[in-house]
Amino acid sequence: MIRRIPSKQPNAIVTRERDSGAVARLGWLLLCGLVLAGGFVYAGGKHFASLRLGYDTEKLRVALDNAREEQRRLLLEREAVSSPARLERAARQLGMQPLQPAQIDPLKQIETREVNAAANQKPEPKKPAKVEAKPKSNPQVRIR
Repeated sequence: MIRRIPSKQPNAIVTRERDSGAVARLGWLLLCGLVLAGGFVYAGGKHFASLRLGYDTEKLRVALDNAREEQRRLLLEREAVSSPARLERAARQLGMQPLQPAQIDPLKQIETREVNAAANQKPEPKKPAKVEAKPKSNPQVRIR
């Protein structure tokens, strides 16, 4: 093996200059990295929040569909219960009979309306009688 530099050659001491801008560059690099990482975390949070809202919306849609179906079922049941044939059958079971034409008196109905209208009018409020207040007696207090 051939040595090109003699081993006993003294090396000169080299002093390195301090780079004053290196700390500032590293600080800016750290700040930019933190801003970038914060943006990713923020975007991830919004993404998961939107997914959660999507699932909640879907659950509410299903509940709304169930409620609408229940409403349709109840409306059909109400219509079936209030059908004229069923009401007539229930009335006959209670002992009621259909109204006969002779039972209808149009003049009596007009009189009944007039009586009801007069009864629905508010009577004038009565004025309270004036009551005179008696003067209060003032017992004298003696101080010794």
